[in-house]
Amino acid sequence: MKAWLLNIAIAMDQLVNVLMAGAPDETLSSRAHRMRAKGHRWWGWTAAFIDALFFFDPGHCEKAYQSERLRLQMPKDARD
Repeated sequence: MKAWLLNIAIAMDQLVNVLMAGAPDETLSSRAHRMRAKGHRWWGWTAAFIDALFFFDPGHCEKAYQSERLRLQMPKDARD
C-alpha cells in the first residue's frame, strides 16, 4: 500500500510539472533542482520552497534529480 501511495504522489508531481510546460516523465522537484543548478532565479526559489515543504528529507530536489538521472523510478529490469 505504501509503494502504491508513493507512485500516486509521483504521478501527481509529474502531472504538475507537465501543466507547467515540463517534460512528462520528470517530477517538479527534479526540474526545480536542474533549473536551479543552471542559475534560474525563479526555479531556485521554487526548489527552496519544495525543499522546505519536504523538511524531513534534506536535499529533496537534488535527490529527485539524481533519482531521475539514475532511472530509479523505473522497474529494475527496465533500467540500463
